Amino acid sequence: MRFLVQRAARASVAVDGETVSSFEGPGLLVFCGVAPEDTPAQAEKLCSKLLKLRIFEDASGAMNRSVVDVGGSIIVVSQFTLYADLSHGNRPGFSTAARPETAEPLYLECVKTLRAALGAERVGTGRFGASMQVSLLNDGPCTFMLECENPGGGK
Repeated sequence: MRFLVQRAARASVAVDGETVSSFEGPGLLVFCGVAPEDTPAQAEKLCSKLLKLRIFEDASGAMNRSVVDVGGSIIVVSQFTLYADLSHGNRPGFSTAARPETAEPLYLECVKTLRAALGAERVGTGRFGASMQVSLLNDGPCTFMLECENPGGGK
């Protein structure tokens, strides 16, 4: 499982011209990719790491505060392209991404875990499987990749 995490001053997600999630103020825009062998335990572990990730500045300007510490929000967007295989030719392959019937429950498990920690009002989503328009004002810019090891030992 992978999270591409962007520290944001604001972010929003629209589907068919309708805004389905947004926040103003400090927060994280998180793109969530799922591999076929990923598990609920991995989802929980990655969400725990995300909540503790100290990427917001403290009073001295050091990255020393988490999204919890700053009272920030999170938008989680499913993104199977995080598992694109770009090693052959010019067209990405997606055989290393989980199929929707595997990916969606794990994505929803992540959302549930984050909402339990922060409250439903502070955790928004995109719409699984939809074509989405995602906007953000990246604060920094700060972008990080979080990955959870797979049971087989690889990333």
